[in-house]
Amino acid sequence: MLKQFTKQEKSWIMYDWANSAYSILVASILPIYAGVVGGAAGIPAVTQTSHWAFVSSFSALIIALSAPVLGAVADYRGMRKRLFFSFFLVGVIATGLLPVTNSYVFLLFLYGITNFGFAGSNVFYDAFLMDVTTNERMNKVSSWGFAMGYIGGSTIPFLASIALTVLAKDGMVPLLPIDQTAAMKAACLITMGWWAVFTVPLLKNVKQVYSIEPEKGTVKRSFARLLSTVREVKKHRMLLVFLIAYFCYINGVGTIIMMASKLATSISMPDGSTGFGTLYIIGGLLITQVVAFPFSIIYDKLSKRFSTKAMILCGIITYTVICAIGFFMVREWQFLMLAGFVGTAQGGVQALSRAFFGKLIPDKNRSGEFFGFYNIFGKFESVAGTALMGLVLLFTDDVHYGIIPVFVLFILGGLLMLRVPEVKEAGGAVSLACNERNAAL
Repeated sequence: MLKQFTKQEKSWIMYDWANSAYSILVASILPIYAGVVGGAAGIPAVTQTSHWAFVSSFSALIIALSAPVLGAVADYRGMRKRLFFSFFLVGVIATGLLPVTNSYVFLLFLYGITNFGFAGSNVFYDAFLMDVTTNERMNKVSSWGFAMGYIGGSTIPFLASIALTVLAKDGMVPLLPIDQTAAMKAACLITMGWWAVFTVPLLKNVKQVYSIEPEKGTVKRSFARLLSTVREVKKHRMLLVFLIAYFCYINGVGTIIMMASKLATSISMPDGSTGFGTLYIIGGLLITQVVAFPFSIIYDKLSKRFSTKAMILCGIITYTVICAIGFFMVREWQFLMLAGFVGTAQGGVQALSRAFFGKLIPDKNRSGEFFGFYNIFGKFESVAGTALMGLVLLFTDDVHYGIIPVFVLFILGGLLMLRVPEVKEAGGAVSLACNERNAAL
């Protein structure tokens, strides 16, 4: 499938294949495992959900606040890969330690560390997109990264984890001498190995092409360059409007990714029971991954016909409808239906947003700085949305009301995105097609 890409592009795409195993672990197995550990500690399900939201928010907040400085440092020659490797290593090691503990508090702590490493490595991974491809191919490469992550990085280790859970001695087909808790611990180790092995192509083949020369006082000068970039972002008003729009709608996307499974374990059903069955939750997430693979590519193809902006708006509208339907969700089959609906938009919105921003960057040698800003807005997907949801859950004790702030975020993001001009390419140069209304902003 990847014959159409260069060696560098393929190696970059493979990191999506690698780290998506962690994404699906967080979206499926890990919340259920945390529920088992928390339940044993006597902690109510809704309280666990709020704890999960706050830990997700705090770990992502640290990355979000440090992303611009990290991006500025990464622009120095040879620094991007070193920083990428450091955060990747932290994430992988912490993931391998998850099954070691039976302490609810320590499990939450380790989860925060894994999220920190995962989010931090992605700051530099996104910036590498500028190094491996051209503006004309950016939509395609970015979309295929997400697509391969969904069909391979998520699905294969996910299926292995499901098989262990189903075949456990307390599962549906009790053939293995381990229980489901042990199976979920094994899933953490599978994720660690998958993430580590398939990161090797990027470490081996992707080089930092665009950079600035090292100088004395790296951190101090990085802060100075950062202030210069802040002024430049403010000068490019449409770039700033896009970042604010992105902040809103990607918060909605990120909250759904991180909290869907946890919400599903806390929903009150008509028969008085709490939470959907484990296999329904896992099955719903598998549906999302399978559907997201072709739709990530479809979004890329449709963006050539309609525009990147139009397809991002299409995804935002899709998510708005999902939230509206999700507010009334009380049945397991509804969760499966919405999981498929999420898959039609999830990869496309993320991939095209990354490529759209990449084309707006005025100086590729400073791509790390600009992607640092992209990530300070993007990494808040795991801060603002999940924190708002956590607060609503604490005050209302009803998971359905937790969906309302997510719905509002998509509405705001869509309205702001309408004011962002199209990105037009001519002869490899990228320019903003600002009409009179946009220029007046």
